Amino acid sequence: MSAFLYGLDYFIAALRGGFFAFALVVAIFCVLDWMVRTRRINPFGAFAGFLRTTIRPFIAPVERRLLRAGGNPQDAPWWTLVVVVVAGVILLSLLDFVREQVAIAAVILSDGSAGLYRLVISWTFGVLRLALIVRVLLSWVRPSPFAWYVRWSTALTEWFLRPLRRIIPLFGMVDLSPLIAYFLLGVVQGFLERLV
Repeated sequence: MSAFLYGLDYFIAALRGGFFAFALVVAIFCVLDWMVRTRRINPFGAFAGFLRTTIRPFIAPVERRLLRAGGNPQDAPWWTLVVVVVAGVILLSLLDFVREQVAIAAVILSDGSAGLYRLVISWTFGVLRLALIVRVLLSWVRPSPFAWYVRWSTALTEWFLRPLRRIIPLFGMVDLSPLIAYFLLGVVQGFLERLV
């Protein structure tokens, strides 16, 4: 198992370095494209034509969404850079999370069936907490309730949030039931882990 973890660490480190280089190249091209869009570089020159044929196709999806939202097309390179950086951070965070879970699973499973029980409890409550956090964050932006990323978090959390909402009143316009639920999940998880 340690050889697998070592290989995974090496892969994540190489991917982190590759992503940093890629983000740096994207940043340079986004700055150049922004300079052409704002006429700091001649928009009719050969270099501007090169940027339009090679870089703009990658920026075009972000630019379309930005225009639909009422944004300025000159800001499209910056939003493209934000998308690339956020996507990279999310990907690297997910890989670090997977690596951590594999290491935890290897240690816990060495305890036999009791370790397997603790691992299942830990992962179950981890998914419930993640769904609760996603649901709270999505409540700030109010996406369509029929989107898949809303449905799964609602399905995993509504069964324990509904009874809490009946008991806990609103604090002004703030619903404290997700915070209480997060705390209660930790208490229940600790109780279940001590049963072994």
